[in-house]
Amino acid sequence: MDWEHSRAAVPRFEFRDEVGSTNDELRVAASGPDAAEWGHGAVLVTDNQTSGRGRLGRVWLAPTGKTLAISVLLRPELEGGAPLPADAYGWIPLIAGAAMTEAVRRTVEPHLGSRIEPDEEREPATSARRSRRARADEAEALDESGGVVVELKWPNDVLVSGFKICGILSELLPPSPGSADSTDPTGAGAVIVGAGLNLTLDEHDLPTLASTSLLLVTGAQPDADAVLADYLNTFLEMFDAFTRAGADAAASGIAARVTALCGTIGSEVRVELPGDRELLGRADRLERDGRLVVIDRENGEPWTVAAGDVTHLRY
Repeated sequence: MDWEHSRAAVPRFEFRDEVGSTNDELRVAASGPDAAEWGHGAVLVTDNQTSGRGRLGRVWLAPTGKTLAISVLLRPELEGGAPLPADAYGWIPLIAGAAMTEAVRRTVEPHLGSRIEPDEEREPATSARRSRRARADEAEALDESGGVVVELKWPNDVLVSGFKICGILSELLPPSPGSADSTDPTGAGAVIVGAGLNLTLDEHDLPTLASTSLLLVTGAQPDADAVLADYLNTFLEMFDAFTRAGADAAASGIAARVTALCGTIGSEVRVELPGDRELLGRADRLERDGRLVVIDRENGEPWTVAAGDVTHLRY
């Protein structure tokens, strides 16, 4: 495959037959002697990642040729060259997740007997307030007619009818010593956004019972170049809109777009917090910096969650 559409979507595109970790490989390239050749929007991709990892250092392995490991390099700055505010970095994995959610929707929709309802066309407030029961009823109704629900699970997974099809891992790189950014008081540098997309895994290949793939969802061989190009175009378009608006998620429309795609909002959730703590409650909204606000089931108090494993509950 020559990846014609994906190459056209970004300033630099490299496909490698095998790598240990695309994030690790891109980190070395982005901070090494040839770093200037790896600019904003550069991409490294493989369909054979042998040492991938997810959140909390979890190992991520997949059969050769059945998944895509995608790493995108961002060198964030606002118009005029100003650095991205530190509190804006929390939106990066959400923007990537929203872009992948949209790309997956557009990929699976032509294969389904029923059109997927575009959440982004709903009023954001209405979408945010939908209950988990309403979402479950919607999913059941769509499934009966051959449709599926594709949504973002805060902060970094894409689900198809509740099954994980993609995970995202973002990593912040420190500024290079002696670079102009090294005096940045936020300490912010480049960001690598890694994504693992399940393409043609079958039932015997799936890493967990809660996973799926484009092949299993559609029953057809996916066009890997098309879905990858869609993701890259959408991700960079959304991120550029975000920076043009001064990293203001509300003014750029990013907050509304992410909220409309995020199935976590309005759901009953369990959040595994650092320190072996657990929070049960209803995911209410996103804060201005992308953190998740959860209403505690026990006392009704709002908790703002910056990091944690989130599980959507059915009760």
